[in-house]
Amino acid sequence: MNAQRKLKVAIIGSGNIGTDLMIKVMRNAKHLEMGAMVGVDPASDGLARAARLGVATTAEGIGGLLKLPVFKEIDVVFDATSAAAHHKHEEVLRPHGVQVIDLTPAAIGPYVIPSINLDEVDAPNINMVTCGGQATIPMVAAVSQVAKVHYGEIVASIASKSAGPGTRANIDEFTETTRLAIEKLGGAERGKAVIILNPAEPPLIMRDTVFVLSEAADQAAVEASIERMVKAVQGYVPGYRLKQKVQFEVIPESAPLNVPKVGPRSGLKTSIFLEVEGAAHYLPSYAGNLDIMTSAALACGERIARRRIEQKATRADRSAA
Repeated sequence: MNAQRKLKVAIIGSGNIGTDLMIKVMRNAKHLEMGAMVGVDPASDGLARAARLGVATTAEGIGGLLKLPVFKEIDVVFDATSAAAHHKHEEVLRPHGVQVIDLTPAAIGPYVIPSINLDEVDAPNINMVTCGGQATIPMVAAVSQVAKVHYGEIVASIASKSAGPGTRANIDEFTETTRLAIEKLGGAERGKAVIILNPAEPPLIMRDTVFVLSEAADQAAVEASIERMVKAVQGYVPGYRLKQKVQFEVIPESAPLNVPKVGPRSGLKTSIFLEVEGAAHYLPSYAGNLDIMTSAALACGERIARRRIEQKATRADRSAA
């Protein structure tokens, strides 16, 4: 196989998420390299850091990206702005044939959570759901691998200091996108998502609670499935872990729980308690919500880049033969 080359990426959004992602690309990526950092605030720390690191920058948004000489070399664009802005960005980028990885809750493309369906999705625009979704939906999916899930409810608690303007602007989209992904990727008949911005000082680490009501199932099998999924997520988010032992409660047919828009259901209630410690590439380690989102996006970008590089190398080898 011919020598590999890295694919150039552009990041739209020079806030907390975009800046952390840039640092991850530069430190950890094997198949990607920074091409451009895009923002709208000339004074943003993210643009300043990118410039110091030798990355092309623009404070003119998506229009500025298209004007940069490096744009013709860009293969992958990460969008770390807002759901509303992403709709415009998608429309502008679509004719250029670049791979778009959406870190907003816009959900134009299919949902992707690396531990669940990374290798199954091949689309020009893929959606990373939400930070809470990345942390919790793998747990719902783990239960679904053992028994049919009637209901999945997640509560994501993050430090207020780790929530930038984009996150705060997307609260409504967060809850709806996460709910839909609980159903689509988690396999639940019905989902619910809640996010809490915790103002505590000093800031607290990201904590997530997952409640799953499924058909009756072997508790040991459910727990084993959850532990396997935790290890899968740890493959790209090392700070992801169970906070305590999984808890179970049998819900008898004589006293079922009422699932909204589904009806009364009995079976097994599984309670899962998680925490996510960030890698502290940009914000402190309490910002696990930032880290899991950018780590998942990087995992997707790396997989897409590796696939494209291998395909090009294969075609080149066949031509040479």
